[in-house]
Amino acid sequence: MTMYATLEEAIDAAREEFLANSPGIEEDADVQQLNIQKYVLQDGDIMWQAEFFVDDTEPGECLPLLSGEGAQAVFDGDYDEIELRQEWLEENTLHEWDEGEFQLEPPLDTEEGQAAADEWDER
Repeated sequence: MTMYATLEEAIDAAREEFLANSPGIEEDADVQQLNIQKYVLQDGDIMWQAEFFVDDTEPGECLPLLSGEGAQAVFDGDYDEIELRQEWLEENTLHEWDEGEFQLEPPLDTEEGQAAADEWDER
């Protein structure tokens, strides 16, 4: 799993990966699904991951955000990052509670989990 500091970097990397895994369709790429995941690291940094798919039924590591023409527009670079961020549901954000381990909510039954929850609440 590769995460990026900005959503734009994550989308660019997802586009490059999609094209690398689909030789011969660079000019006529038909994208049907854009999946995105937002992460909050223990130090408070926000990271992003994105992926494109030809079929909107393919499972991925990220959550589906746009399909059809919307996904194709983002793939073609015709998007507003602010609008994409506004589409993101904060309850789907994953938080790092232990190095490399992410959850929607910190485990409150451990000292580390409670400390992480307290830090997230402060933000």
